[in-house]
Amino acid sequence: MEPPDNDEPLVRFERATLPGIVRRVRRVADLSQRELAARIGVSHSTISRLETGRLVPSVATLLRILGVAELMLVVTDADGHVIEPMRMWDEVRDGGDKTFPAHLDLILDPAAGDWWASRYGLARPPETYHRSRTWRDAKRRRSQWEVRVKQFKNDPPPRIV
Repeated sequence: MEPPDNDEPLVRFERATLPGIVRRVRRVADLSQRELAARIGVSHSTISRLETGRLVPSVATLLRILGVAELMLVVTDADGHVIEPMRMWDEVRDGGDKTFPAHLDLILDPAAGDWWASRYGLARPPETYHRSRTWRDAKRRRSQWEVRVKQFKNDPPPRIV
């Protein structure tokens, strides 16, 4: 999903943006403050405080407000590209039923040397990750170089340290 191509700048989401978003939802849905409050299950005064900036809604409340006008909350990077949420798989939980850290690239079915605890002689798990930030960053740079061959065609391949 990409934002529409137009000349209007993307709105930076700040606290001061929220009152205008609530008012916009009411305009799109053609609802009074009381009608919007009834639809999402809050008091009329809550909508009033949201629109004056005296109250910041929780994410759950904001999503309910947006849903009334069939709008959705979208996260973009600085260039306006939509950032998709990471998917969660039950298969990638550790022995304590915790998920692996989201900031780490998961290695499924690791080869010898892929697991950070291989040097301790421990058996390799079915999935793991690299703990060394330097190693991870080097692997990511190499992966980007390999995938974007046209973009980096004149650059030598990055070294993995």
